[in-house]
Amino acid sequence: MAVSAERSAADAAALLGLPDRPAGSPADAGGWQALAVLEIANFATLRRYLGTRRADRLILDVAERVSLHIPDAQIGIIGRHTIEIQCELPGMSATENLLSSLKSAFDPPLNLDGEAHSIELTLAAVAGPGWSPDDVRLAEAAEQALRDARAEQRVIVRDLSNAAPLIDRTVLMRDLEHAVERGELFLQYQPKVHLRRQEVSSVEALVRWQHPTRGLILPGDFIPAAEDTRLMGDLTLWTLETVIADQRRLAARGNDLTIFLNISGQLLGDTAFVARACQLVRQGDAKIGFEITETSVIRDPQTAINHLQVFAEMDIPIAIDDYGAGLSSLAYLKQLPASELKIDKLFVVQLTSSNRDPLIVRSTIDLAHALDMEVTAEGVETQAALALLSVMGCDMVQGYLISRPISFDALCQFLDEQPYKATASNTRISLIGRTASGSERDPASVFGLRARGPVALLGRGAERSHRRGRSNPGGRARDRSF
Repeated sequence: MAVSAERSAADAAALLGLPDRPAGSPADAGGWQALAVLEIANFATLRRYLGTRRADRLILDVAERVSLHIPDAQIGIIGRHTIEIQCELPGMSATENLLSSLKSAFDPPLNLDGEAHSIELTLAAVAGPGWSPDDVRLAEAAEQALRDARAEQRVIVRDLSNAAPLIDRTVLMRDLEHAVERGELFLQYQPKVHLRRQEVSSVEALVRWQHPTRGLILPGDFIPAAEDTRLMGDLTLWTLETVIADQRRLAARGNDLTIFLNISGQLLGDTAFVARACQLVRQGDAKIGFEITETSVIRDPQTAINHLQVFAEMDIPIAIDDYGAGLSSLAYLKQLPASELKIDKLFVVQLTSSNRDPLIVRSTIDLAHALDMEVTAEGVETQAALALLSVMGCDMVQGYLISRPISFDALCQFLDEQPYKATASNTRISLIGRTASGSERDPASVFGLRARGPVALLGRGAERSHRRGRSNPGGRARDRSF
């Protein structure tokens, strides 16, 4: 049954019994509260065909079909092309089945004023026991799931039963505004080891928040929220000032290492931030590097690349972080003035148990070397992975096998004791093994790879860079890292 073009939105909503947003009473202790979000993915296309006035009532036709398909659910129209569906279900599998059946319900086209039109949907849902349907955090989780479903072009269902309670973003941001002045923020450092030289080449700074009532809050909980506000710039500048002071302390004790910190993609487009960051680095006279993600230049590529060039002209090394985790673009990669590429730990943690990951990692190493960049593998946790990376020609490694993120004082002790040297020296023993005759087995052959020395693994241009780095231990191409 179709809603005619003449029916007003108010009358249609009244007929269907649709509130502005779902509303209800708290779920029973044993029930699962599910909140699904449905979006008309091809709304723009339909609007061009139907016209604006008719397209604005399209959501009512969609809501009517949903209400016929799930009569017990509470349905709310929350936008021109978005619907929320709220109901109590017995568990997670029921939530997954709900979205699957919703998708199937729209396989037949909708009859709009005598014409059939196919409706394409983006679907997402969150579910968990004991949640109140009026909880704003539940709605925020559902909205985030919808954003991810839209980006990944697939149905997303998230289980909130085992997750830590979601933090109210508004309260969190209010507290974060005063966290710096209250001394609640602090930095931890994770060293990175150069495989050929068997020494710490640089350090990555990681910000943490010790909240007075919530305890330790990790960056994954407050950085995204800070990026949605104006706090990201202030937070990054505080981090930069702290890192500069700590780098000078390191240099004074004989460890003149570059310390890297993360720069948000939105800040790469902020001219005022870039100017202030350059001023701090210039005045601080410290070895500082910046880490960016491969997707951080997508918003405004030309401005971001221009600002990165400003950093590079000041001899601030740039490292591309989490390479491979996003939509890697060679078009951007070749334009970035970066001296280091960091392979995302997603490809490293299963390096010795996957058939494809070693091929991806080795090809990435070859690509980076051909572009005159050194390579760091993140998330190195086993001796076997370390040995294989060494055979592949990876320049540097970072991960729990070397060290967890630690305080500044612990970092100083780590640099004095140099425990990583024993780890590196045992690399071949952990992976090589012996053949039946007792001779050593080549580590690369364990994974079906042809062994190649670090120089032979590189392309011609990178081979020249490698030789240049060996003759110049302080050379820029070798020490730009976190």
